[in-house]
Amino acid sequence: MAVETEVLTELRRLRVRVPDLLGALAAGADGLVLAEDMPDVQPEGLAALTAAALGVGRRMVDLTARGEFRELLVRGAGGYLATYAAGPSAVLTLLADDRTNVGRLHLEGRRGGARIAELLAARSMDDGPVVHGGEPPAPRFRGRILGALPIRIPPQSRYEP
Repeated sequence: MAVETEVLTELRRLRVRVPDLLGALAAGADGLVLAEDMPDVQPEGLAALTAAALGVGRRMVDLTARGEFRELLVRGAGGYLATYAAGPSAVLTLLADDRTNVGRLHLEGRRGGARIAELLAARSMDDGPVVHGGEPPAPRFRGRILGALPIRIPPQSRYEP
């Protein structure tokens, strides 16, 4: 079975386990859709925005020395949008109703993200080299890690008292 099919199966399982879940999307850190089970939402646009949010989230936790990015929760008047890391190169986004149990959403979202990371890691091991620790390398484009924001270091002051 192709990894995309297995990821889609995991997304559908998530929708069964969380009753108020309205949709689920797995995307690469580059903003491309891996699999989606999200009616009434444009998955390509959401995947691109999710990748941008992933980059901002990673940068925020890096800047504040909070470790590696795990999750991001956005609450709107009509419900929740939760994003979970799914390994170094993917992200899981869940769209939930405003009546959802947020604790249950986090529990299942974290499990789903871990499962998707396992599926993608298994594919990576079949497709190419693996770095130390069994983790596949983060995807790169022109030497930069995809989904990461550039770091701007302000120029040093030349003023000397």
